[in-house]
Amino acid sequence: MNMVSTPDIFSLVKGAGEGRMLLNAFDQALLNAGVGDTNLVRMSSIVPPGCKQVSNIQLPPGGLIPVAYAHIDSDIPGEVISAAIAVALPEDESLPGVIMEHEAKAPLSVVEAKVRQMAEDAFTYRNRKLREIKSLGVEHTVEQCGAVFAGAVLWYK
Repeated sequence: MNMVSTPDIFSLVKGAGEGRMLLNAFDQALLNAGVGDTNLVRMSSIVPPGCKQVSNIQLPPGGLIPVAYAHIDSDIPGEVISAAIAVALPEDESLPGVIMEHEAKAPLSVVEAKVRQMAEDAFTYRNRKLREIKSLGVEHTVEQCGAVFAGAVLWYK
């Protein structure tokens, strides 16, 4: 008997936000990403075999939502912060894929290049043939208190 179902779809999301306090900025970033009214359950970084990407997932308000994510915040005006997520998918769809996440006080181009390399390396370590890497990220220049969030939400058809 399975107590927890295995997700069969995933979606990449991103958001940035500003707030009076750092936690408010993070909340704004979650709202901007479309996951702000859910309870995110942070998971390790595996995509179930056969899981398909969709552009939008309807999530239940207050639901427990499995997600791998990167986030960073700052209260230094003018500082650039970025977060990115990458999903590496195998040629053989019966095998699992890998999710990598990275955040830094750096431009998105640097952060996204690093997370994509991490995803590629994960397949090398697993000795799996890579079909493709999908990535998404967000960059933000802090005004007062800023935050960025990039995630891979796993869910069910």
